[in-house]
Amino acid sequence: MGLVESKRPVVLIVEDEFLLRMEAADMVKAAGFEAVEAANADQAIEILEARRDITVVFTDIQMPGSMDGLKLARAVRGRWPPIKIVATSGRLHVGETDLPDGGRFLPKPYSPTQINGLLRELICDS
Repeated sequence: MGLVESKRPVVLIVEDEFLLRMEAADMVKAAGFEAVEAANADQAIEILEARRDITVVFTDIQMPGSMDGLKLARAVRGRWPPIKIVATSGRLHVGETDLPDGGRFLPKPYSPTQINGLLRELICDS
């Protein structure tokens, strides 16, 4: 994978369920950001290694594979500290202490208004 960069803030969406990932990508795009999609944490790491313009990782918590969303969030904070982290789940509720510094939790189901507001808060106000 070659290096790719966007002029708009880029949100990496990590969600194993295709329809939920597609819906989240549509919401992110409608909010004016670029969406990049990964089906699991391993794909997300590959994308992060290939792109230097990821601003936010928006990850589901419960995912199959080598790591869940919380482990991915910690890996991202360790390797790419400037990237903002948003974790989401419809089954679990996590507190700020469960996420790396500055990480945010957004329960499912979320609305386009919630996505727009949170991304603008994280990206535009930082």
